[in-house]
Amino acid sequence: MIPNLFFMRYLPLPAMEVKDIVLNDIDVSEFNTRKDLGAGTEDASLDDLSNSIHQQGLLNPIMVKTRTDGKYDLIAGQRRFLACRKLGLKTIPAIIRDDVNDTDATIISLIENVHRADMNPVDKARAYQQIYDKYRDYGKVAKETGVSVSTIRRYLTLLGLTPTLQAKLTTSEGPAGVGTLSKLAETFEGEDQEIAFEEVEGFKQTVQVEIIKRSGGDLAKLSELKEEALDGAFNTKTCREGLCFVMPEELKDRIKKMLENEPSPP
Repeated sequence: MIPNLFFMRYLPLPAMEVKDIVLNDIDVSEFNTRKDLGAGTEDASLDDLSNSIHQQGLLNPIMVKTRTDGKYDLIAGQRRFLACRKLGLKTIPAIIRDDVNDTDATIISLIENVHRADMNPVDKARAYQQIYDKYRDYGKVAKETGVSVSTIRRYLTLLGLTPTLQAKLTTSEGPAGVGTLSKLAETFEGEDQEIAFEEVEGFKQTVQVEIIKRSGGDLAKLSELKEEALDGAFNTKTCREGLCFVMPEELKDRIKKMLENEPSPP
């Protein structure tokens, strides 16, 4: 669902015109922030969307901006546009927004997608970067998109990942992967990022973040931190309770024995 912010800020009724336009007159523009159409389509592919439109019709129009040559740049609704083209339709209902500049067109596209779990995180990051490049102010980007400054900063760090790790940021791995890889980008550079990622793979993401943070960017510390993590040192619950600390091996063994010898409750 498109958030209310989208309607309140970007769809004032006097500026809105909807009409059927020829599909061949529309180009997917740089304003459209959804680049990876495969992300998040495990349950709803383009074929599924095409079938739905064939059965029910297009329920929501796309959004376009008129070009100087009389054709149109697509701002929002890329999957709907491609699904209609796949069906062989000649025309498509479209909202024409000639009152927005290029930055606002990018923001509109981002807002349509940003609250959806099926948008590739790197696509989000690039869109945030484009808006930030315009304003050079995180607070302004947050106000325009309805997303917190901390979230925007976290996504922007993803652009510092190696291409190999950016490729791992598919939504099939879940949005929580953003936390791990953004911390990785903050802490390591270049190939060290990939080595560190291999070291922490297999742990819960909260533990991955803790290992990366405690490493301080030193790859040599990762093996020891992994051992501590395997012993439960970074258990999420105990960390929240202030008990997340390194315990001497001798004390660990004593506690384990005490727990093993503790009588079962009646």
